[in-house]
Amino acid sequence: MTKQFLIIIGIAILVIFAIQLYPPVEDTSQLTHTTAAVSVTPGPVVADADVDGKRITAADAEPQNWLSHGRTYSEEHYSPLDRIHADNVRELGLAWYLDLQGRKGLEAIPLVVDGSMYTTGLWNEIIALDAASGAVLWRYDPQIDKTLARYGCCGAVNRGPAIWKGRIYAGLLDGRLLAVDAATGKLVWEVQTTDPAQTYTITGAPRIVNGKVIIGNGGAEFGVRGYVTAYAAETGTQVWRFYTVPGNPALGFESDTMAMAAKTWNGEWWLAGGGGTAWDSFAYDPDLNLLYIGTGNGTPWVRDIRSPGGGDNLFLSSIVAVNADTGAYVWHYQTTPGENWDFTATQPMILADLEIGGRLRKIIMQAPKNGFFYVLDRGTGELLSAERIVPVNWASHVDMATGRPVEIQENLYTEEARLITPGPHGAHDWQPMSFSPRTGLVYIPAHEMWWVYSRVADFQYRQGIMNHAQNPWAPAPTGAGERLMHGQGYLLAWDPVKAREVWRIDGGRGWNGGVLTTAGNLLIQGRSDGRFVIYAADSGELLWEMPIHTGAVAGPMTYAVGGEQYIAIAAGWAGAVTMMGGGMGEIHHTDSRILAFKLGGQISLPAPAAPEPMPEPPPLTATAETVALGASLYGPVCGSCHGFDAISGGVTRDLRYMQPEIHAAFKEIVLGGIMRDIGMASFADVYNEQQVEAIHAYIIQRAQDTYVSEGGAD
Repeated sequence: MTKQFLIIIGIAILVIFAIQLYPPVEDTSQLTHTTAAVSVTPGPVVADADVDGKRITAADAEPQNWLSHGRTYSEEHYSPLDRIHADNVRELGLAWYLDLQGRKGLEAIPLVVDGSMYTTGLWNEIIALDAASGAVLWRYDPQIDKTLARYGCCGAVNRGPAIWKGRIYAGLLDGRLLAVDAATGKLVWEVQTTDPAQTYTITGAPRIVNGKVIIGNGGAEFGVRGYVTAYAAETGTQVWRFYTVPGNPALGFESDTMAMAAKTWNGEWWLAGGGGTAWDSFAYDPDLNLLYIGTGNGTPWVRDIRSPGGGDNLFLSSIVAVNADTGAYVWHYQTTPGENWDFTATQPMILADLEIGGRLRKIIMQAPKNGFFYVLDRGTGELLSAERIVPVNWASHVDMATGRPVEIQENLYTEEARLITPGPHGAHDWQPMSFSPRTGLVYIPAHEMWWVYSRVADFQYRQGIMNHAQNPWAPAPTGAGERLMHGQGYLLAWDPVKAREVWRIDGGRGWNGGVLTTAGNLLIQGRSDGRFVIYAADSGELLWEMPIHTGAVAGPMTYAVGGEQYIAIAAGWAGAVTMMGGGMGEIHHTDSRILAFKLGGQISLPAPAAPEPMPEPPPLTATAETVALGASLYGPVCGSCHGFDAISGGVTRDLRYMQPEIHAAFKEIVLGGIMRDIGMASFADVYNEQQVEAIHAYIIQRAQDTYVSEGGAD
């Protein structure tokens, strides 16, 4: 493996969280729907969706419904339904599916209430369906500015809606929060939750607690200050806001909590925002009236640059408990003090009551990116256990006396690179894990993915681009190329009481989907290799599988209509690793789709489309020096979406396969923004004309290499 190739890999991997380029053309004006003997004509009647806190709290009393993101406020991703069980699951078949005619990824968990399904699709569209047939009832297109996808770290995705008293709520990529009528899909209200002049995004699902819609945001690497806001569900009026990191002290602090947090920072952290965005996970305890917030990484990643002189940098990479009615701080636990590796704690949290140490404890559990599984007392934040779930070489263990990880000093990176595991993709990312009270186990979609970290000598914050402060040009440690190219995934069964692994299922190259468990002893997951699989939750035995022709990374869910149980998944290859491409992960070319299965289902999926033939590339007229310049420029921007080494992961177009008319318009596309309507923004603020020509030359070179290797040239 050449040094140049390793450098290209390093650059592309470093910025996989960077701007979103040139998505495939997607037309959601027509949705392909297939079901057995059911008309696809949208129906005029939708259930009232009269969901409130009492119904969500008592969700086990109506297991046929899936009322909130994790089904309950405790976020277990477990269902009491058992009509489909380990002994009859082999009779499972496809009941219906809905093709969304576009490859933008899906990360949403559909909700079902009283026979109607609500979910988010491509470009944040909200869709209502008949849950038994899949027939579309209504669709609401929020008309987001698709060019804002360049500020989405890992795709223009959305993790789903919330339901409350006859309305459907969703956060949007452009920072809006809106409510639509559940019966008609008509807009009721919308509010801008972020400053449009800053590079905030929203990809997470709202939660609704005590009549308040809870929403966070993302964008830490682009230089924003994280916060969580509660809005009145009825009117959209702001009720409270909790900042996750302090702002400029000269402007005053919003609360004593922020003044306390500021004491853990140094330097002028606020100039780059600070980060700490709460872009995914929440949980809620109605008895304690505590809302739990998972917070993200710092800006930039390098703590010595972000906060010279040290400091824990609260509340980065933390679980924070606040009063659900006021947003007032109650307690926190920081999983990675002085966060230095993009080790977010935004990963899903689960609440449970378990007997630990001889007494029943109300606990909260999380497997954040840093490689440890945490069990805390959810009333106080007391650490009860923290053990590794994957190989970890940045810390030796978590000190139970202090609650802090013990860092391995020789593996702390400086300007000299270090090969670290986990890397920024973490031991576990946003894909939902599940807790089954039937088995007492937590099921984690885990993976081992390494990273080469090294800091730049001089860092200058730049608005509108990624600000990692990482140096991809630093000489990589021995063996880095092999580690970077070969991730390993597995589905891990973890005992949270004994704090140990029970068994695991091989997960291939990793980046597999979220999981669901049921009272039928089922463990359900979408796989990155394009299969939908069901295992026995008590043993991990494979019980059933079906090819669905695309990677499914979202969490599955289950519901029942008229006594018939269904298992559903929003399948669409998505997330950071999918954008990486380059052969580092699976590659899929099938449109995103929603699928529902039932016993005796007879529907078949169409065969996946054959890969497009490669057109003959244009001649290369540029010099070798220009091509090399183009390669260095391509990685930090284009490669983050179109794949390192110009090999797409299938979600966005593979630029090696550009048609002649696209080559001819390349400059106008990149600088002029003539494809902004499909999400390809202008990058005139990043590149000049000469640089774009160099990038184009590099792509032509890669196209010619591929054309020859595929036998397209004599």
